[in-house]
Amino acid sequence: MDPLSDVLALLKPRSYMSKGFEAGGAWSVQFPEHYQSIKCNAIITGECWLAVDSVPGAVHLRAGDCFVLPSGRPFRLASDLNIQPVDAGHIFQQSQDGGTVSCNGGHDFFLTGSRFAVSGPDATTLLAMLPPVVHISKESDKESLRWAVERMMQELRDPRPGGLLIAQHMAHMMLVQALRMYVDNAAEGEGSGWFAALADKKLSRALNAMHENPAQRWTVQTLAERAGMSRSVFSQKFKLAVGSAPLEYLTRWRMLLAGDLLANSKEPVSAVALSLGYQSESAFSTAFKRTLGCSPRQYSQRETG
Repeated sequence: MDPLSDVLALLKPRSYMSKGFEAGGAWSVQFPEHYQSIKCNAIITGECWLAVDSVPGAVHLRAGDCFVLPSGRPFRLASDLNIQPVDAGHIFQQSQDGGTVSCNGGHDFFLTGSRFAVSGPDATTLLAMLPPVVHISKESDKESLRWAVERMMQELRDPRPGGLLIAQHMAHMMLVQALRMYVDNAAEGEGSGWFAALADKKLSRALNAMHENPAQRWTVQTLAERAGMSRSVFSQKFKLAVGSAPLEYLTRWRMLLAGDLLANSKEPVSAVALSLGYQSESAFSTAFKRTLGCSPRQYSQRETG
């Protein structure tokens, strides 16, 4: 699979809350930290401001915009950020999953979306690879998301048998599509982080190579050749974008894959090690403990205990 699909596959996002939210007049709502979960929402009518804790600047959202919050940080939605916010818990207790909740009578603003629970002890590490805020506002991108958004809205407003499951599938589609659009629209050479590397045509070739065949005996030189760059320039550019050296990234990705195998299969440690390119179980165990903080067997026992 490609790197984005790989990361989402390990996160195993599962939509467990799909709701609509409407507001009217002057309003401001504070949402709490949503640990190990991803929020994906679309603005149907009206506009508002989005402010996320520890993220500089507020984002102005308009009808048709979509936003994804993978960081789990507290955030605020408001018609005016100068208004004292009310706690989201008081509002969202009005309705069960799949319904629409209202603030100040609604009518001026409507939002639909979902919260995705992610699983696994390494979810925090994987979520850190995603940007804290994804804002989709390009008209052509909004058009491609519109069908999923409208179908979700229909299922929430007109409940029918199986409607919640359809809404969850639509939310999942919105999540993947929004993240993919974020990569497509990222300016090459700008910013830092894993998504910046995915957006870079040369660096993405190396990332794809590592994800397509993590067991391959990659060297910095062979990865640089895949990227079409000199060894020194590739190493420098990769570390600047991703935050770790190429082989450090490869080792961490191998160990995340190993952790998933140990938690969700009955493969012995020796087989997991071999599948990820380690001929020696002891070398694999050393790398695993250095990366994830415990031995493979301790990890496996913790996950199955």
